[in-house]
Amino acid sequence: MKKQTAKMRDFLSTARTLNEALPYLQRYHGAIVVIKLGGHAMGSDEGMASFARDVMLMRTVGVNPVVVHGGGPMINEMLEKLGVTSTFTRGKRVTDAATMAVVEMVLSGQVNKRIVQAINAEGGRAVGLSGKDASMITCTMADPELGFVGEPSEVDTTLLRQLFEAEMIPVIAPIGADRDGHSYNINGDTAAGAIAAALKADRLLLLTDVSGVKNADGEVVTELSAADVEAMTESGVIAGGMIPKTETALSAVRAGVRAAVILDGRAPNACLLELFTDHGAGSIIRA
Repeated sequence: MKKQTAKMRDFLSTARTLNEALPYLQRYHGAIVVIKLGGHAMGSDEGMASFARDVMLMRTVGVNPVVVHGGGPMINEMLEKLGVTSTFTRGKRVTDAATMAVVEMVLSGQVNKRIVQAINAEGGRAVGLSGKDASMITCTMADPELGFVGEPSEVDTTLLRQLFEAEMIPVIAPIGADRDGHSYNINGDTAAGAIAAALKADRLLLLTDVSGVKNADGEVVTELSAADVEAMTESGVIAGGMIPKTETALSAVRAGVRAAVILDGRAPNACLLELFTDHGAGSIIRA
């Protein structure tokens, strides 16, 4: 009798916990959430498995997640292994034909399939793609001096919506093509922002290796408007590598994304904390 009473007490306690959590879990049912997973945020195999479990839970509670990934460190490693020498202009790598071949091999192959495998290992149904599949991302050359670096000019979401209907999880390498069939490397944040805008996503989550946008005192600012971001950039508080991330966030929210969040992808359950808790995680930016 005592054992049965203890089991009933545990059951009721769990039921109350689930009942309290239910409104949070249901708040994004049917929503589209685009997640940019940076190369530095991928971390260890354990970190990748944790991220995969988060994505799988999102799908389980009715969210439509889209993962867009980078892979800069992996590209650098492969270029070095293959002896491909890079040249730089204004501090940016020039992507010539040889470099572009390596970039596509690493992003669409090694990195993409690692993420797909991690999600599938957690019981998900992930599909690896690049922006070239089904002509998803059409590009123009961003800067002739930088070679095959692309700027999205058009995003076709037909395939993504079909995958949502099939309850599958798209994992997208940021490779696109122009109308003549030339391949282009797209900045991962830029690709994620363009996809989120085309989908009119509820959230764009930019996972990086910092905790969010910080003010002049070094404290993370949890909520920012477009005006806040512009003022902090103009004053130099937002600087360096944070500028392109906030620019991507602003472009996305101005194009119809409900909100963009810059958060630390190395933190355990970062995506779940942002979506399913009141306090969230990182810095949320709205138009």
